[in-house]
Amino acid sequence: MANYKPDLSCQNKFIPINFAEQILPGTFEYALCYIVENKLDLSGFDAWYNNDKTGAAAYPPSVMLKIILLGYAHGLISSRRELTRHPP
Repeated sequence: MANYKPDLSCQNKFIPINFAEQILPGTFEYALCYIVENKLDLSGFDAWYNNDKTGAAAYPPSVMLKIILLGYAHGLISSRRELTRHPP
């Protein structure tokens, strides 16, 4: 059984912003969250995780998929900063 970290995007303890209220209906971000949460079958990821008894909890695939797809939609294809080259 997969052991995932809790999704705390709707918590208001440390950050006084509820992210669910910040995503407006009709936006790409809203559609992305809706599709990932309600339309995609992510149960295939559970077979990859065998950390219910040992190991640290993993981030939920739905959260990671939303981050990756949103990054790609905004043109971010690498997590590394692009270095500018100076001519010699």
